[in-house]
Amino acid sequence: MKTSEFLFPVDLEVTPTELKSVLLIGSCLTDIYKRQFELRAPDTRFDYIVFNNAANMPDNPPLEVSAYDLQLIQIPLRTLLTDKVVRAFNLNDPGFVSELLQNAKACLAMMLDSAMKYNVRNGILSLVSNFIVPQQRIAPSLADDFIGLDIASIIEELNEYLAELVSKYKNAFIADVNGIAGSMGKRYFLDDTTYFYSHGAIFWPDWHEHERMPHWTAPNPGRIEEIPPINSFYENRNEEFFDCVYRQLVVRYRTATQADQVKLVIFDLDNTLWRGQIAEHYRAGLGNWPYADGWPMGLWEAVHHLRWRGILTSICSKNDHEIVKQNWNNVFELGWLELDDFVCPKINWNPKAENIRDIMAEVGLTPKSVLFIDDNPVEREAVKSAFPAMRVIGSNPFLTRRILLWSAETRVLNLTDESKNRETMVKKQFLRNDAKAALPREEFLSGLGCKLRIKQLAKADQPEYTRCLELVNKTNQFNTTGERWRADEFAKFVNEGQGRVYSFTVSDKFVNYGLVGVLITQDNSIRQFVMSCRVLGMEIEIAVIREITELLRSSTDVGFITARLLETNENTPCRQVYVKSGFVGNSADSSVFVLPDLQEPVAADHVRTEEILVSRHNFNFDKWYLSRYPDVASANERGIIASAEYHYRMYGKEESRFCPDYL
Repeated sequence: MKTSEFLFPVDLEVTPTELKSVLLIGSCLTDIYKRQFELRAPDTRFDYIVFNNAANMPDNPPLEVSAYDLQLIQIPLRTLLTDKVVRAFNLNDPGFVSELLQNAKACLAMMLDSAMKYNVRNGILSLVSNFIVPQQRIAPSLADDFIGLDIASIIEELNEYLAELVSKYKNAFIADVNGIAGSMGKRYFLDDTTYFYSHGAIFWPDWHEHERMPHWTAPNPGRIEEIPPINSFYENRNEEFFDCVYRQLVVRYRTATQADQVKLVIFDLDNTLWRGQIAEHYRAGLGNWPYADGWPMGLWEAVHHLRWRGILTSICSKNDHEIVKQNWNNVFELGWLELDDFVCPKINWNPKAENIRDIMAEVGLTPKSVLFIDDNPVEREAVKSAFPAMRVIGSNPFLTRRILLWSAETRVLNLTDESKNRETMVKKQFLRNDAKAALPREEFLSGLGCKLRIKQLAKADQPEYTRCLELVNKTNQFNTTGERWRADEFAKFVNEGQGRVYSFTVSDKFVNYGLVGVLITQDNSIRQFVMSCRVLGMEIEIAVIREITELLRSSTDVGFITARLLETNENTPCRQVYVKSGFVGNSADSSVFVLPDLQEPVAADHVRTEEILVSRHNFNFDKWYLSRYPDVASANERGIIASAEYHYRMYGKEESRFCPDYL
């Protein structure tokens, strides 16, 4: 197995990723990166900006910043530590070390601020390389190792500080080059065996050529003994190192774009989640249960890491449910896993494809977002045949944990509150669905207590931004166009007011669903509408469209509203949303729907709009308010509250609050 594929698994990749252009910023090591990356991706454009010492970044890179998929920034360690560290005797002085670190951190913050110029301006996805820690501690004695006075400890502290600095930027993350080096082996490429410690680069197998033909000795002979090639005693694996660094760029980009993201992992039980069969090998009194050491224990921990990331986990097993329940604690004596850790487990003798279909229906996901793990090749093939878009693994249990934890498809850039609470919300939805099944639809909806809050995303630094970007890029079923947004493009759209982005949160008497939808408008048109499937069937989308169309009419001089809907392979649930809201089709363009002038959108009376927060910019409050409450004419009756944010409280039948300038 190639080291690049070991560290960054390819097993869950479906959609190929080809970077179009990459911007590289850094020292001479980055120049080597450029040449090596070009060999690995000849169709990708790599532009290089030299960045050493206190050099200023140019105002613009060779291309428009938006043309780059990402930028890699490599700050030279030598600039931070300076050549003072060559005089290692100085490290005996704690004052010297303290001053060295203080100056290095100040320089690092300054250089990073300069290098992140395009990120701050355009929001480009930015990966910042950390520093490779030397292979050995070089403190003067064993007693002095690990007490902060040696170069390795200093560089480790700089790496921690760098991570802290990078976390303060938007759409910026660490490129863990030191992690790659530690895994593949620094001995195979790092030059600290021959070079000073603050250089932190690589050695080349042709270095011995300088010793074989020393120009400064010609025509006199050189050394008495010829030095053999360096790779005869130091094996060189530069190519392996560059493979890994480039592969990391690709997988970070895949995570950023949420390519082939896994949202649900379904586990088989026997010989998959544990060794042996629960009905045969874990019976009470048997006294000799299978070992849990190795892959079963590692997999149990992986389940919790998946849940921590907001990925749902479930079970599909051909077994007797009662036997599994009775013997569960025999497998997990220490309570490492509980049956309640899994959503809607299916443990019965039905065909697995049938059970998996039911699981997906209950959690509102499609096969492309699901990973199924089973030790039985026949079952794997049957599930793959039923759901060709589903990823299926499980033949080798020693690979499963690494694939689950290290794949780009099981990672997200930022963990939102909605992701953290996804499992809890899904479980509460089951209570809601039980109530829905027991009542007529109208009675169920009227008693649901749906509450809607709408907020305009006016700046990319608002806390809702990350979740909005996540929704537009991962929502497939209720996505009216299927459009995907790069982080820098989305930030520019929001910050420059190219259109308007409205997010909305939903709650009912069962669940607080959090931020579940985004609606994007331009002029008098709805460009895109995405919504989490967990609130489907509640007519939330009808209520949202009504509110947004009223806002659009109040901010434009055009009475009619248009909306665009492009059919994709997966967005069946939203194809009738505009028709149900009162829009009519356009005979000239089947993808365009129109809400005629003066025609009111359909209302969802059971949904209570509690709050609408929008920017005052280009918004006519009186026009909006009077269209909503024509019988309330005076400003005093509107309950205008004089405050810094110009809060307007309305005492209409909905008792909702409207803030036209919350920024």
